[in-house]
Amino acid sequence: MKRTILGLLAVAAMSTSALAADFKPALVYGTGGKFDKSFNESGYNGAEKFKADTGVEYRDFEPTGDTQGEQAILNFASMGFSPIVSLSFAWKSAVEKIAPQFPDTEFYIVDDVVEAPNVQSIVFKEEQGSYLVGLLAAMKSESGTVGFVGGMDIPLIHKFGCGYAQGAHAADENVKILRNFVGTTGAAWNDPVKAGELTKNQMDQGADVIYAAAGASGLGVLQSAADAEKYSIGVDSNQNYVHPGSVLTSMVKRVDNAVYNAFKESQDGAFKAGVNSLGIAEDGVGWAYDEYNKPLITEDMMAAVDKAKAEIVAGDIEVHDYSTDSSCPY
Repeated sequence: MKRTILGLLAVAAMSTSALAADFKPALVYGTGGKFDKSFNESGYNGAEKFKADTGVEYRDFEPTGDTQGEQAILNFASMGFSPIVSLSFAWKSAVEKIAPQFPDTEFYIVDDVVEAPNVQSIVFKEEQGSYLVGLLAAMKSESGTVGFVGGMDIPLIHKFGCGYAQGAHAADENVKILRNFVGTTGAAWNDPVKAGELTKNQMDQGADVIYAAAGASGLGVLQSAADAEKYSIGVDSNQNYVHPGSVLTSMVKRVDNAVYNAFKESQDGAFKAGVNSLGIAEDGVGWAYDEYNKPLITEDMMAAVDKAKAEIVAGDIEVHDYSTDSSCPY
């Protein structure tokens, strides 16, 4: 009897190991570097948490250009990896082309929509989180001028900028908002020098709080603001720690949760095609409050942002979505 039980346990252990070995998740980052302290790194953190929680290894690839990203997705699919999480809108055309060739492979794409029976599209309501940090920026500003430095000049980043402006105007209808973009190609995500120059120019025009929505380029915004003893706002990951006392807050976009949940859903056999839209109500976006920025946030600021969050979730505040209406009125 004892031997029988031990034998069954051994078979169960072998079966579990086999299932773990058969499950092969993969992650393809956007350009800008895995450790950008922002979007890509948040995705990496989610994959690492999944590995720590489940013991399942994953493969990832860090492309430096569009061709490499598409080739990585194709290679992973050809080698039997599933799910494959494509962590950038830049991989939309690649997923559109590759997913039909591998109908049994589960694909996820973050920040864009691909309509296919084996693709889940994960999008965020960046405008909602940006509204909150815009509200804080205008309340913190002493000059009445705040800035926005975006990475690539595309509709996705205009979602950040327009939501930010709406939040700032909600706090101060007379606030002046300066907006610039690093560039129009993928290189815009990894040019902190250019982003720093744009920040200095905005500060010369009176901006004393600048929001960076620029991937790794945003580190140049945070650095320039700290050097000038002004305030910055980080993005995607919590960047408050990068320059404590200078980073007012960060608009957190829970890419880590998106990657973790994608891997876990597929592991559990719960994959669903379609669009998965994450906003404040779904804990997909928000603002960062911790020991690094606690001294910068007043009770009035805290109360205002808590009230705004509740009103956005309740539908009492409708934040403008640039992706559906590009006539941003703010």
